[in-house]
Amino acid sequence: MKIHEYQAKNLFRKNGIPVLDGIACFSVKEAVEASIKLGGEIWAVKAQIHAGGRGKGGGVKIAKSLNDVKDHAEEILGMKLVTHQTDKNGQVVRRLFIEQGASIQKEFYVGMLVDRSSQRVCLMASSEGGMNIEDVANKTPEKINKVLIDPIEGLTNEDIKKISQIISFPQCDLSEITTLLKNLYKLFNSTDASLVEINPMILTTENHFLALDAKMSFDDNSLFRHSEIEVLRDLDEEDPLVTKASKYDLSYVPLDGNIGCLVNGAGLAMATMDIIKLYGGNPANFLDVGGGATTEKVTEAFKIMLSNANLRAILVNIFGGIMRCDVIASGVVKAAREVKLTLPLVVRLEGTNAGHGKRILTESGLEIISANSMDDAARNVVTAASRGE
Repeated sequence: MKIHEYQAKNLFRKNGIPVLDGIACFSVKEAVEASIKLGGEIWAVKAQIHAGGRGKGGGVKIAKSLNDVKDHAEEILGMKLVTHQTDKNGQVVRRLFIEQGASIQKEFYVGMLVDRSSQRVCLMASSEGGMNIEDVANKTPEKINKVLIDPIEGLTNEDIKKISQIISFPQCDLSEITTLLKNLYKLFNSTDASLVEINPMILTTENHFLALDAKMSFDDNSLFRHSEIEVLRDLDEEDPLVTKASKYDLSYVPLDGNIGCLVNGAGLAMATMDIIKLYGGNPANFLDVGGGATTEKVTEAFKIMLSNANLRAILVNIFGGIMRCDVIASGVVKAAREVKLTLPLVVRLEGTNAGHGKRILTESGLEIISANSMDDAARNVVTAASRGE
């Protein structure tokens, strides 16, 4: 789950990570009023969407007067902001963050994420922070330095000293950067975050460090123990089909192909998409119904897949372990009838009660293509999808 910059900065502030004063706004009037309340002579007017690259896309403007604030707010609010992290249609800006100006001496990049290969939290830092950090990562990755944090010892003074020497923080008060990074690590762990980024982290002309931007995302599986984080969720920023799927405990990711996939288990789902690609097809989605699928869940899964106008065929690939094939088969039949399915449907059942499941499909009278293996299923669904184009 992702949150907005202003929400992340509220968490930063509560956890002793220095940030500038700012106010979230939902209208031009609120933006002007926020600037007056914050005071000063310069403000940043920032679009709030769940994507990076806002500055390059025109979603961050510097205002040197209240008229500038008004003009920038009118320009940004309601715009479809397109960045390298959105699709071609962009994301509608519904919120602004008005923030005080800052005197910048130097910009840095600091981030933490879960490194799955080492099973540790990785601290990343670079002296090349700012809007072009992606270019740095692609062209000069050696400039992004990493420290793997021991889960028992936590982030140590030695870790911080090492990264500080590599980055060469100018005129750096080591105690200040030590406190900042340790508080950041504490926040990361205490919220079950999957990513936290400060880009840029700045050194001001007064030689103090500030988080000028803030980005956080969290492990969805941990939200049950973080109600204070879950309430920050902005459904306007999420795909409505993904949101609908989550209500039924379905794992759904839309893709750009034309073959719908309904599978139980993430590993089998990935393998199913791979074999569809192998035979020249393109998956329209990743959809894992899990090990506890019910007839209702399968029906809703069909409805979600069929919301994709590009769909030309559907493949149901089930390996019955905990999940019984007859339950899936009953769900498939009910769903096909309820949605009045007209697209080609290929079903492969294997495992617990597979024979019973196949009989249910056969006796339904529906036009279902039964497959005996993954190869057979992939060939059939790719062929069916190509005929429907």
